[in-house]
Amino acid sequence: MLPKQGVRKFTVVEYHKLIDDGFFATDEKFELIEGWIVAKMPGNPRHDTAIGMTYDSLLPRLPSKWRTRIRCGITTSDSEPEPDLAVVLAPAERYIDHHPGPSEIAMTVESSFTSLSFDRDDKARVYATAGIPVYWILNVVDHQVEVYTEPSGVDANPGYRVQEIFSGDDVVPLIIAGNKIADIPVRELLP
Repeated sequence: MLPKQGVRKFTVVEYHKLIDDGFFATDEKFELIEGWIVAKMPGNPRHDTAIGMTYDSLLPRLPSKWRTRIRCGITTSDSEPEPDLAVVLAPAERYIDHHPGPSEIAMTVESSFTSLSFDRDDKARVYATAGIPVYWILNVVDHQVEVYTEPSGVDANPGYRVQEIFSGDDVVPLIIAGNKIADIPVRELLP
């Protein structure tokens, strides 16, 4: 749960200033979620393997206009999460002076082992509010891929209107910019 009182929220600009001023130690991992500076959960082998498998599976299927970023920041109006994967407009040099914003992002992916409720609730709310069209959760615990689409955008109760669960021998549709690019077997995404 994110705190609701008793601490100070930060803007994206203030968060960038803290980073630029060296406020955080080099080994500290944080992200900004709805104004709150939140410690990132460390990965474990299954979590990290799911990220690697998904990266390997997405890379050859993406149209040349798109690329994948691993554990890099994206910027929304009040947050700067670091999704495990994000599919963003290419080329890499496009982001030399900023993190990708919602209009540059086709999808985000989180690998969940110990952070499932945080990814389903808080991260989904951030991504849906920003209008990121597709959000995948690689649910390592239940060995399933949760696909969220049709974001609400800014709303009194932001979220995704559609959730689909894929497991076993299912294939997950890869949707980029509203177009189905491929079907990816779940076994290619999860260990």
